[in-house]
Amino acid sequence: MKCGFVTILGRPNVGKSTLLNQILGQKIVITTDKAQTTRKRIKGILTDENGQIIFVDTPGIHRPLNKLGEFLLDEAKIAVPDADLILFLVDGSEPAGKGDKWIVENILKETSIPVIIVLNKIDKVKNIQKVEENLISYKTLFEENVPVIRVSAKTGRNKDTLLSNILKKLPEGDLLYPEDVVTEESMRSVAEEIIREKILLSTQDEIPHSVAIKVDKYEENDEIDRIYATIYCEQKSQKGILIGKGGSLLKKIGTEARVELEGIVDKKVFLGLEVKVEKDWRKKDKVLKNFGYISEGG
Repeated sequence: MKCGFVTILGRPNVGKSTLLNQILGQKIVITTDKAQTTRKRIKGILTDENGQIIFVDTPGIHRPLNKLGEFLLDEAKIAVPDADLILFLVDGSEPAGKGDKWIVENILKETSIPVIIVLNKIDKVKNIQKVEENLISYKTLFEENVPVIRVSAKTGRNKDTLLSNILKKLPEGDLLYPEDVVTEESMRSVAEEIIREKILLSTQDEIPHSVAIKVDKYEENDEIDRIYATIYCEQKSQKGILIGKGGSLLKKIGTEARVELEGIVDKKVFLGLEVKVEKDWRKKDKVLKNFGYISEGG
């Protein structure tokens, strides 16, 4: 039986989280079209008759502009040494760019762990010749020959081909997790991420990047789960936008998050939200640590 760790790396917005959700057949990672949607490493575990693949989803790799950005880069780098295989996920609808080159030069060339280039978003390009040209631009980033698999994370196209190629690269071993475990994430963490996703989907400009969520209390009961959480932003003006006229946006965010959480826990959920200002939190080590944005050894 095969069992091993597979780290998914790539630039922001190439579809890492979408691919992981597609592979697992359920949503364990939030997804939006905004950069920095994924802020922490999240494990997704696929177990079938062939073995167990432990995927590690990572934040999109980009040049850090603040302490939070440094944490995001560290989260991606930390996921590399323990991997048995790296999926370098790229946007196949466009040629390799500076960000892709940086990842190869600074992370992938520094490791001996095998790599598969996963060419995503191929469904967006109708011109086959263009896809081939883009593919070559990614392959030439590497000195040695690296296998390439074309997929569509959105539709699941070639998912089975990708999985069979992953299994070939993994070592023999016993299962590391029980068969019914799909993620290590706690419900507290899941709640924080779902609230943040609803904010990302409902706001524009700088607000999505300026927000952090902290669940202050999570009470589980047979009939209802009661969750009390604080939304932190960096400026008073952002607080006003998040609350909305007459509390309208905060109510919308809360309702959407509550409905999704009820689907996960399969019972009623009470979700209490408030908004507070924590000025320049993305630049402060102590606050980042309080929000859970602290890397191992960091």
